Amino acid sequence: MRLSPSLGLALGLALVLPPLAARADDKAAKDKEKPAPKKTFNLAHIKLHGSMDEKTPTTDPLLGTIGETFRTKVDRLKKAADDKEVHAILLEIDGLAVGWGKFNELTQAIAKVRKSGKKVYAFVETGITRDYLLGLACDELMMPDTSMLLLTGVRMEVSFYKDLLEKLGVKADFIPMGDYKSAAESLTRNSLSKANREQLTAILDDFYEKEIVERIVKARPQKSFTADKVKKLIDNAPYSTREAHKVGLVDRLGYIESYKDILKESAKADVVKVLQDYGKKKEEEIDIFALYRKLLFGPTKSSGSKADKVAVIYANGAIMTGKSTASFLGGETMGSDTMIKAIRQAENDKTVKAIVLRVDSPGGSALASDLIWNELKRSKKPVIASMADVAGSGGYYICMSAKKIYAEPGTITGSIGVISGKMATGPMWAKVGIKTEVLARGNNSGIFSGESPFSPSERQRMTEMMQDIYDQFLDKALEGRVKAGKKMTREKLVSLAGGRIYTGRHAKEIGIIDEVGTLDDAIAEAAKLGGLPAGKEPELLQLPKARNPLEALLGSALDAEARAAVKLDLSKVPGLAEKLRGVDSLLEMRHERVWAMLPFRLEVK
Repeated sequence: MRLSPSLGLALGLALVLPPLAARADDKAAKDKEKPAPKKTFNLAHIKLHGSMDEKTPTTDPLLGTIGETFRTKVDRLKKAADDKEVHAILLEIDGLAVGWGKFNELTQAIAKVRKSGKKVYAFVETGITRDYLLGLACDELMMPDTSMLLLTGVRMEVSFYKDLLEKLGVKADFIPMGDYKSAAESLTRNSLSKANREQLTAILDDFYEKEIVERIVKARPQKSFTADKVKKLIDNAPYSTREAHKVGLVDRLGYIESYKDILKESAKADVVKVLQDYGKKKEEEIDIFALYRKLLFGPTKSSGSKADKVAVIYANGAIMTGKSTASFLGGETMGSDTMIKAIRQAENDKTVKAIVLRVDSPGGSALASDLIWNELKRSKKPVIASMADVAGSGGYYICMSAKKIYAEPGTITGSIGVISGKMATGPMWAKVGIKTEVLARGNNSGIFSGESPFSPSERQRMTEMMQDIYDQFLDKALEGRVKAGKKMTREKLVSLAGGRIYTGRHAKEIGIIDEVGTLDDAIAEAAKLGGLPAGKEPELLQLPKARNPLEALLGSALDAEARAAVKLDLSKVPGLAEKLRGVDSLLEMRHERVWAMLPFRLEVK
């Protein structure tokens, strides 16, 4: 019998190939032999330390992006929250040197990460108060078992230089407008005035109760801490970390590397991968030939994004006329010329739909503050103000034209008032053998002379001029508050002014600001007023343009900024830089006639 070709092929295959069931069994056996895929747990590491300056990022066209700013740190936290490849965040907190305003922004950023469903673990190396409190904002706080928790409360230290100046033969002669306007007290007194003691005590109490005691109570619900119990713990501080762990102030003792084993067990992961310095831009290698070409022919200019955006203008440091510079102790000054240029750039950029003024300033020159305020008032685009650590006196003045003012709970603001005066150095020069004779016409010809204090007629005239400037400050502040929708009378504003300072919390209650919120809140409001799409984070134009290091290096030797970049090395004298910090701003202000400035360099530690 002959078989058909198809039937023969089928019988042949049946003889050669094993049954289908047998093949399936073999495949299953081989699959069992393959190792199961390992479960990897990605832990994003971000280090928070230092001052984290709030300014436009220094993006050098020759050297690339240099350093990090406060904003870039917050953006890295946001990125980790949104990154599906990141399972948790590890914050290494070591030596925060930020004020309470920026501190609150960091806690808000951590809260948003936790709200996204990801846990945040904190490793605090040295338990200074702000480091510890930021660690409390996380899901878990670890410290090394050989460290200390320095939770000793809050403190203000005010240095006075009157006696020193008198020994040198210098008399500080200043006229304040308002009982609380105490910017020059460190030069004219050797102790706190009654009014200044009153306002500083109120600030200290606010920080102690709200920023420390209340934060600990809220962060430790499992310990049933009360305010009284926390205060007793603070009164008994400092603690070794073992003691702190025993009383419930610290969750875990260990070293940062131990989180790999801890999370491997808790997350039931095979591998815990630490993404070191997550989100931090890598420094680019320098192409020496490309650098040489750029030095010769200049960098290629970027055309910039065509997308609608919000301009964020950083207003940092003591306010002065002229260009922004660096102070001799390493701080910043805010020049009116630099700020006006930045405001006009935002105004003339058709892609910019709204402006956020980000202020971190104790004030300064009344004239410079007014020039900046006027430029913002002229803007046809909506302006929102956002206060960081400090926005007092002139720092408050430049916010007055904004449609809405945001501040952090711990922002220091207010200080609506002015002060003017001079340093009479005639006796000092006489001590070293320099004698000056004066020929003059006019009763008040020596009103700004440094040889002697004000005469009675000079003092009277100076006081009258300052009253006029103070009245303008009040009028413009009232105009701004009314435009922002506040029911404020001049009499009410006068009662709140007089140089008095407030925390952001208190400022919201009395109506001199509008909202307690972060920079992101201010940006969202600006985007809304500018008509940008809702629910989408707007693109930002950050101003003023940072001056890159190469420009500063190659700039004119006569340039004020180049001179100011040479800083005094005070590190050889322990404590001297800390004692003099704040005096640099006063010395920078010596050529400004009327000041709108906070008392001292106010820092609550």
